[in-house]
Amino acid sequence: MKKIKETIKAFLAIPFVKYGVVLVIGVVLIGFVGSNSIWGHFRNKMRISELKDEIEHYEGEYRRDQTQIHQLQSNTKAMEKVARERFFMKTDEEDIFVLSDDQREFQQKNSKDETIE
Repeated sequence: MKKIKETIKAFLAIPFVKYGVVLVIGVVLIGFVGSNSIWGHFRNKMRISELKDEIEHYEGEYRRDQTQIHQLQSNTKAMEKVARERFFMKTDEEDIFVLSDDQREFQQKNSKDETIE
């Protein structure tokens, strides 16, 4: 143990080693430890860029929805189109057929309709 202490004292006795040790410890503390570290700033910048992309996405949706609202308020044909497409509304002389790509539902319906002889 005594030899280790002497080795450390001899190492620190070299000029400018103390400054190097303090510099390395300071860089580690500033760079990686604590809430205001450089690594924390890097993560925050990445999160900010993700949030900006998300804002652009939602602003595009907002603009699209606003134009659709404007069309619905100003054009009765557009309102009729939305009612027919989304809510399956129809006039009295029309029939609506809803087509599905779901094969499982189709197979279940067929198995109920079949009779066993």
